[in-house]
Amino acid sequence: MSYLRIIILTTLAMIAFAGNSLLCRAALKHTAIDAASFTSIRLISGALILWLVVNISRKTQTGRGNWLSALALFAYAAGFSFAYVSLPAATGALLLFGAVQATMIGHGIRVGERLHGLQLVGLVLALAGLVGLLLPGLFSAPPVTGSVLMLGAGVAWGIYSLRGKKIGGDPTRVTAGNFLRAVPVAAALSLLMMDRTSLDSAGVGYAVASGALASGIGYSIWYTALPVLKAAKAATVQLSVPVIAALGGIVFLGEPLTMRLIFSSVAILGGIALVILEKRA
Repeated sequence: MSYLRIIILTTLAMIAFAGNSLLCRAALKHTAIDAASFTSIRLISGALILWLVVNISRKTQTGRGNWLSALALFAYAAGFSFAYVSLPAATGALLLFGAVQATMIGHGIRVGERLHGLQLVGLVLALAGLVGLLLPGLFSAPPVTGSVLMLGAGVAWGIYSLRGKKIGGDPTRVTAGNFLRAVPVAAALSLLMMDRTSLDSAGVGYAVASGALASGIGYSIWYTALPVLKAAKAATVQLSVPVIAALGGIVFLGEPLTMRLIFSSVAILGGIALVILEKRA
């Protein structure tokens, strides 16, 4: 694979990941769709497109997914949707990414990895940035409920990612299997919240785009580029996702860029970068 193709595929994948935040926030802010319905439609659309990709490519027959990973995937998708009822796109993406990386770094510490030097500085810096973002007082803090839901979504995605490292097989096929298993769980949530169901064509369109394009196609593109990326590059390139989401929120959703968000982003993303790069070094 050429270097130019790697750059293009990686860029498209990061745009797709940030696009999930923008599409979800746009749907829940500007259309009538409810969060549970958005979650179900997103997972159904993602499952269908991933199933098509797997059956068209037919590269390998290994990898099926499993129910524990599917439950973690559902917890991420549901928390993500309900959080974006109140959170701006940029803040949500930052909280999500920070929680994912914190979960994975915390797991490493739990199993015996130790942080040294700049890693400790990075961890303290990232935690300070998170506290600064959520602490009431100066300027305006994001809504508490939405923040907690997004942090929970990040933890769920971190668990999903950690489980994915232990399961062999084609990543796209495994992801497709997990999406398929998550669909009935999401459908059960929609049934439980049927009295709050609200749908319109624009909201459904955003949910389909989030599931089929930003999730299904986005993950397929990422898994194509991932094998040729070094671990440190693969981890650090994802630092661009909250930045892309912030720019997209400003341009497409008219969201303000606050000083709190700027300082917190620099601290959180810079701190995580120090941990990742020092660890790989």
